[in-house]
Amino acid sequence: MTSRSNFTLLTKRESLRETVAHALRAAIISGEMEPGVVYSAPTLSARFGVSATPVREAMLDLVREGMVTSVPNKGFRVTEVSEADLDHITELRLLIEPPTIRRVVPLVPRADFAGLRRLADEIVDFAEAGDLVRYTEADRLFHLELLGYSGNPRLVETISRLRSGTRLLGLAALAGTGELRESAEEHLLLMDLVQTRDEQGAFALMNRHIGHVRGKWAGAAEERRAHEPAPPATVPQPTAPEAAAPGAGLPASPGPAGCG
Repeated sequence: MTSRSNFTLLTKRESLRETVAHALRAAIISGEMEPGVVYSAPTLSARFGVSATPVREAMLDLVREGMVTSVPNKGFRVTEVSEADLDHITELRLLIEPPTIRRVVPLVPRADFAGLRRLADEIVDFAEAGDLVRYTEADRLFHLELLGYSGNPRLVETISRLRSGTRLLGLAALAGTGELRESAEEHLLLMDLVQTRDEQGAFALMNRHIGHVRGKWAGAAEERRAHEPAPPATVPQPTAPEAAAPGAGLPASPGPAGCG
């Protein structure tokens, strides 16, 4: 794990096994637990401040989810996810989340605004502190809470599974430059849009937000759509003596980036 790792002592709000599993997922997604590296239950339990048993049980849950594989007599290896898989996951999220958020904007009760804004504030606080694990978990809770107003638990579970397959290996670099806070503040902006019942604005922001998943949160540029291949490294030059038509040989202009 990186030196920035900030696993905190766990609370008793849910079963210890579930709490550890959520924290492990967040650590894997954020890159705190690195792809291809083997981690032992005793090592992880020391970081969590709990016994090895709930850690081992939680890791077995993650084995079933495909996030880690068991290595006999050694521990658990974090599964590596291909670039193609990450693109496919992001494409699915773009198809589901923005239109769902647009639909739920008028459905969120005013009485729930304060609680949702507290969740958004926590995301910003964790980003500012560079606590990638708690940032990732707070982000998960906020987005799933909003999607829950759709009244469709299968949709929420689907997005939860897709998020577990995501890898945001650029978060540590963003935290070091302060850019992670800037991204985190998009959650506050989303709450502004929810509170003003701006359905189209929330839809557009969610598209941009999910685009970060394959852009700066993954340590990449964001000049392309989340689900499109990168443009060619070189631009073909015209062979005819006359000037090429405007835009000839250039990749098509990217549409608006998605969000997550």
